[in-house]
Amino acid sequence: MIFPFTAIVNQEEMKLGLILNVIDPSIGGVLIMGEKGTAKSTAVRALADLLPEIEVIKGCRFSCAPDGPFCSECFEKIQSNSYLEIEKKKMRVVELPLGVTEDRVVGSLDIEHAIKKGEKRFEPGILADANRNFLYVDEVNLLEDHIVDLLLDSAAMGINTVEREGISFSHPARFILVGTMNPEEGELRPQLLDRFGLCVQVSSIRDKVQRVEILKRKAEFDDDPEGFYKKWQSHQRELSNRIINAKERLKNVSISEESLLAVVEITSELNLDGHRADIVMIKAARAYSAFNGKEEITHDDIKAVAPFALRHRLKRLPFEDISEESEKLNAILEKI
Repeated sequence: MIFPFTAIVNQEEMKLGLILNVIDPSIGGVLIMGEKGTAKSTAVRALADLLPEIEVIKGCRFSCAPDGPFCSECFEKIQSNSYLEIEKKKMRVVELPLGVTEDRVVGSLDIEHAIKKGEKRFEPGILADANRNFLYVDEVNLLEDHIVDLLLDSAAMGINTVEREGISFSHPARFILVGTMNPEEGELRPQLLDRFGLCVQVSSIRDKVQRVEILKRKAEFDDDPEGFYKKWQSHQRELSNRIINAKERLKNVSISEESLLAVVEITSELNLDGHRADIVMIKAARAYSAFNGKEEITHDDIKAVAPFALRHRLKRLPFEDISEESEKLNAILEKI
């Protein structure tokens, strides 16, 4: 039994960042910055458990969707007019361990199959397991840079193509990337930080009333997980329906010229490099608008998501405190 998502005390910024990526996975994932023991992994697992089952092609090692994109194996079946059965699966949280090798991430040649059968066969990696699921990377700042690059490239392209020992194989790799890091243990290069769609901050709750509530809920859950889950079931169902409705409504949320100009005004004043910040901000604002049942992005939606989209992209000089740039961002948002 997994602790209910709606029962997590506070940490609203983290929860919202995760939800926006579920509504629109093209936002590009979320980086959660903060201390240990602040319910980061609990929130990810709880959200995956909250979401409805997804349709997949039965027997597919890569959980291909019935309407594509397809892996090489499913594509061959379609080409030969084979009947593809459909089944439903729960979304999962796939974890990426520290010290992982490139072959383990992208996949490799199945040596055992080659020896026994004399045939070359692709052995799926972590990216295959993560397709249409959550890919959770704890302490992403401690991973080797080239592994982080691989993950971010796959998240952006939505496909993983592997060429090994005469085998050429591709499969969809569309996942919701969730990275966590404690900045005190080391930074991520700015180029890698920029590749994460959103960045949220979590910290230990200082309010005594809320800390007591955390203890109460944890003890209640440990003593009777099923009873505790039933207690929160209506809240879970309500949030699940709200997310499903937002996903369905997303493309119908209109983006006005005024909203586009507001986004560009913010990023121009902050003198950010490239256009990724603008794109992510408008996508996140649209997802936030859909989540709140609106038909058009408003300035309030942009103000709500701007810190998530810009916090990790703010420029600063070596040894300069990020709070100075954050204050500048807040001043710009107040003017909207």
